[in-house]
Amino acid sequence: MNPSEHEKLNIQWYPGHMTKARRMIEENLPQVDAVCEVLDARIPRASANPDVARLAAGKPRLVLLNRCDLADPAVTAGWKAFFEKEGAKVLETDARSGKGVNAFVPAVKTVLEEKRKAYEAKGQSGRALRIMVLGIPNVGKSTLINKVAGRKAALAGDRPGVTRGKQWISIANGLDLLDTPGILWPKFESREVGELLALTGAIKTEVFDAEALAANFMLRLAALYPTALQQRYRIELPANANGYDLLELAARKRGFLISGGEADIGRMANTLLREYHEGKLGRISLESPDGEGAI
Repeated sequence: MNPSEHEKLNIQWYPGHMTKARRMIEENLPQVDAVCEVLDARIPRASANPDVARLAAGKPRLVLLNRCDLADPAVTAGWKAFFEKEGAKVLETDARSGKGVNAFVPAVKTVLEEKRKAYEAKGQSGRALRIMVLGIPNVGKSTLINKVAGRKAALAGDRPGVTRGKQWISIANGLDLLDTPGILWPKFESREVGELLALTGAIKTEVFDAEALAANFMLRLAALYPTALQQRYRIELPANANGYDLLELAARKRGFLISGGEADIGRMANTLLREYHEGKLGRISLESPDGEGAI
């Protein structure tokens, strides 16, 4: 498949709350001992805050590769090594099932061991350690916090932008978490980043063309996971086919037809996107540390 055959995807992205949320993050950083960034394991680069290293200003950093159950485990292992090389403590988690969440508190204590000892030396052994939790919309940040806290402490939802203001949440073991609004970061200049965020649900479905997104996604799958695509939709992958051709093949195979025998591309597009979200195409990563995943 030729990547140049991708359709132009016009995403209108104007989150008015972003500037306010970013200011809140910067204002509260001096109050925390560490920063935890929750990333989508399928798109760690596109879901990361490009300014987090500067914003954290040398504070210990914990990276959670969430939704690891939907990502390619081999690729996720590569991302874990990548972030560890940058000096971060890395966990693979699935907030919905709770996988990996039990490792959160021990990991925080590990990265903040020196800070805890410093507090003890000052006679402040009972002082809580404070961690700021960052993440884009719909990455599972609040769900993860609730699992760690063991109660419904953070407002969570399956649509972007549910967490509106900051929330301090005390959990056991002397830890306080600062839950921040889920915001899309300022660097949103490339088509690739926009499509990846749209595919994984960080952008509301109303702001993109589902057919164009699905057509481009078909090309990504054909290039990165051709076997998964063939097995799920029982189609062949013609060498010169574009994304819409593949959608049509899959639609006809599924029996998605409209009057006149035409393939129902719209229905197939929505089906493809939904089945990807549900993990029915298998464990698929769309970015890799070496950059090969971005088409």
